[in-house]
Amino acid sequence: MGDKTGRLLFLLLTFTNLSAMELINPFAEAYAQRFTSPENDLLKQVSEDTFRHHPKHHMLSGHVQGKFLSFLSTMLQPKYVLEIGSFTGYSALCLAEGLTPDGALHTLELREDDAATAKQNFSKSERDRQIHLHIGNAREIIPRLPYAWDLVFIDADKTSYIDYYELAVPRLSSRGIIIADNMLFHGEVLEQPMSGKNAKAIHAFNEHVQADPRTEQVFLTIRDGIQLIKKKTE
Repeated sequence: MGDKTGRLLFLLLTFTNLSAMELINPFAEAYAQRFTSPENDLLKQVSEDTFRHHPKHHMLSGHVQGKFLSFLSTMLQPKYVLEIGSFTGYSALCLAEGLTPDGALHTLELREDDAATAKQNFSKSERDRQIHLHIGNAREIIPRLPYAWDLVFIDADKTSYIDYYELAVPRLSSRGIIIADNMLFHGEVLEQPMSGKNAKAIHAFNEHVQADPRTEQVFLTIRDGIQLIKKKTE
């Protein structure tokens, strides 16, 4: 093993051992938030309420990632948006910001308690009538939604990401984009050996997308890792 290769491996192992669960430097994250446009009042309220009352508040997209989602939506101006995993509604509210006047966002949530919270948060939005909440198994619901998706956000159970992807790609519009969240899964995909079930599932998803001849992708190290996927142009 050459000196350069050995040093890179040493740095990777050191980084993995010391900070596998803390990929984002908290000072860098605070700096990024400082120079990202502020949340609107509703998003700020949803964020504060989720952190105050939900035991899994770390699942919230949050300020910087939320603004990234809203940027993509407002630039793309989607007519139909699919979100798999509503949680408390923060990301759906961000994704809805760019909807066309006749557009609709369909968000899917398996947990009834989270769905109830999300529904309450949606009711406070001026986009409420454009946001449609579905409670249940995404594998059963997605085939029943007869739309060509301009924007898809996958942020649900990690072991089903490949299934959700395969349901979404055939219905992706020619300009559509899939956003897949948690692509680093708290740094666990970097561990050697990789042991966690969810990390293995995410790694398998990343390999699946990379090998798919129908699409192309870019992997971004925002928060816990985001992958942007679109159909290849012919």
